[in-house]
Amino acid sequence: MKQQILNRYTNEVIYECELPDGTKYPVRDALVKAVASSADLSFADLSSANLSSADLSSANLSSAD
Repeated sequence: MKQQILNRYTNEVIYECELPDGTKYPVRDALVKAVASSADLSFADLSSANLSSADLSSANLSSAD
């Protein structure tokens, strides 16, 4: 399945990836992949993300919601 992380103001796609069907926490898993690929997640809409157990130690989430 395709998962997108959107800009919270413009709804433009900031990051997109494929995840296995039935992924329990798709936003979290997409976020972890985005961080691993050094994606710029400034202004990302993460309001629906369950981030428990996510390693975001190298994430730049400035102005993320």
